[in-house]
Amino acid sequence: MSVRIQTEDFDVSQEMLALRKKNAKVGAVASFVGVVRDLNDGEDISTLELEHYPGMTERSLELIVTEAKARWDIYDALIIHRVGVLRPLDQIVLVIVTSAHRGESFKACEFLMDYLKTRAPFWKKEQTSSGERWVEARASDAEAAERWAKAQSK
Repeated sequence: MSVRIQTEDFDVSQEMLALRKKNAKVGAVASFVGVVRDLNDGEDISTLELEHYPGMTERSLELIVTEAKARWDIYDALIIHRVGVLRPLDQIVLVIVTSAHRGESFKACEFLMDYLKTRAPFWKKEQTSSGERWVEARASDAEAAERWAKAQSK
């Protein structure tokens, strides 16, 4: 399990290879890469600034990974989340999950992203043509995360 918060970009191929090489039993690798869009809520975005609380943010991400490991039979997981000022097309987040079979990796990867969007303490500020604005939480993200709570209670 690895969680990193960083300002510098990441190389998806290198990160995936490093995680995969840790365990010869790996039969599946699922990943997600989040990228800065140039448009949000009808406005052009020139930059996206991400802020966090060092220590608290990493701990929150570690707890999310621990929960994923408890729910699915996965070997390992990696979350890299960037902070600082980013521009359209920059990579923001990388989630990689390894397991013996694809189903476990797919589910755990999706769960990690859904919970990361709703439980990780990050704050996003967009620079638009009409000025700065803080990005509000989306109802669709909360709904996506809620389905995991429902799935666990069944």
